[in-house]
Amino acid sequence: MSFKKAAAELGVTPTAISHQIRLLEDFCGQQLLVRRPRPLALTRAGERLFPTVRNGFDAFASAIECLSGSREEKPLRLTAPLAFASRWLVPRLGKWRTARPDVPLEVIGTDAVVDLRSGECDLAIRYSRRTPMDLAGEEVCRDAYGPICSPALLGRGAGTVESPADLLRYPLIHFDWQGWDPEAPTWRLWLAAAQSAGLQPCAPDVGNRSSDLAFREEMHAIDAVVAGQGVAILSDVVVSHELRRRKLVRAHALTLPGYGFHVVYMPQHPRRSVIREFADWVRSAL
Repeated sequence: MSFKKAAAELGVTPTAISHQIRLLEDFCGQQLLVRRPRPLALTRAGERLFPTVRNGFDAFASAIECLSGSREEKPLRLTAPLAFASRWLVPRLGKWRTARPDVPLEVIGTDAVVDLRSGECDLAIRYSRRTPMDLAGEEVCRDAYGPICSPALLGRGAGTVESPADLLRYPLIHFDWQGWDPEAPTWRLWLAAAQSAGLQPCAPDVGNRSSDLAFREEMHAIDAVVAGQGVAILSDVVVSHELRRRKLVRAHALTLPGYGFHVVYMPQHPRRSVIREFADWVRSAL
């Protein structure tokens, strides 16, 4: 029964409240409030309308509170490159669950670029040279590529690996970059870098060796390396879990620069605070 108190509750002016009441009365075709003498009072029409209006606002408030309260309970949907999701993210998910047990994570591993505008995912880990300009986000790390293999494979080899030429005694494992970057870190580029560094007299043609293995998917190449089937040029970030546990080792110190891992999301995403927290967690887990 006070325009002033109603205005304070709704964050508008008393004049705005008076205007809205007048519009409502015009729409109903009846006076709803008796304005003189003060204090305000409801007319008979106002008394009939008031319970429905009150219950309606209460229902709106309850529904919005329910949605807001359950927002953090919904899984945070993340898309990430398949090899990164499988080899880096999955082994560390227990630490995220310990840090934020109230924010479950749903991981979609795919090498396809998912459009975040569609709402299919809340955030993405993009693997590229720079952060996408049309999204909010940040680079959390960069990787490097070098020859990596199983320690058991080196144990079966003839002698030690002292030069890039020594690696040619082993099967070389290749995987397809699908042409998305002509400067992708492949065996051909690595051997050319070794030649430029004076570590090898020439860069041999490694495309037609019968002992080598080639895969379409990076994940399959990594599986073959873990199984001791050869040496591959791999990301030190993607296989960091295996390197740390000595399931894999660096076969040579020479590396090629890789790309950046970027945590990105829509600029006005309603859960951007927890997304930024996830980005900080990724950085700390590296």
